[in-house]
Amino acid sequence: MTTHPLTWLYAPGDRPHVVGRALASGADVVVVDLEDAVAPDRKEYARAATAELLTGSQPLPVHVRVNALDGPWAAADLAAVAGLPGLSGLRLPKVVAPGAVVRVAADAPGTPLYALLESALGVERAFAIAAAHPALRGIALGEADLRADLGVTGDPGLDWSRSRVVVAARAAELAPPCQSVHPDTRDLEGLAASCAHGRALGFLGRAAIHPRQLPVIERAYQPTAAELEAAEAVVKAAAVERGALALPDGRFVDAAVVAAAHRTLALSRRP
Repeated sequence: MTTHPLTWLYAPGDRPHVVGRALASGADVVVVDLEDAVAPDRKEYARAATAELLTGSQPLPVHVRVNALDGPWAAADLAAVAGLPGLSGLRLPKVVAPGAVVRVAADAPGTPLYALLESALGVERAFAIAAAHPALRGIALGEADLRADLGVTGDPGLDWSRSRVVVAARAAELAPPCQSVHPDTRDLEGLAASCAHGRALGFLGRAAIHPRQLPVIERAYQPTAAELEAAEAVVKAAAVERGALALPDGRFVDAAVVAAAHRTLALSRRP
């Protein structure tokens, strides 16, 4: 697993052959979905198939998105997969309060948790949720449900919520959130443009629903040659002179700028 995952590929839990292809896709993380991708009459089968998969180790991290925590299936989902050796994380949908995270942390001790904020209330409580429990490793938006909740028709209408989640994650000392999925799996040009916008807002990486989206996301979030050159200049200057300084090109450098440069260089070292 890489320090900074860039691609999180969803696969429906009731289709083990699709999960198998996802595991061989080159994604950084595979998310086995027990929620939206699985019809109600397939929930039990999906849960059993996922538990069987997770009884053994996997070639890359596998997360499970359980069903909504206030719904009829989440308790059985958690009971089936919590503690299994192949489970690397739980993605919790439709989180609206910190207490939900605390309860899952008690039910699945030691499992990294990721909260999905998919409503206006969840976004309003973003920092409280992000800081709810040490087991919580990340937050992210679920933009399809959020768009419906807000009545937003254009993509710019979500930018305030996106920035809110980025700031909340940083304030809670979590990793930058990954972007929500781009629903059109054939619109690779639109995906690239959307990733560029998300990166400018402070996101790091993106969820995907088809393997063809993975290389586009990787390219969008990898630092450019110019960004690497600039980061190297900052790190070299900081190694020579402590404290705040100005580079020959006039850029001001302080501890925060140096830390950002190190993050950029770390992304360039991904396998």
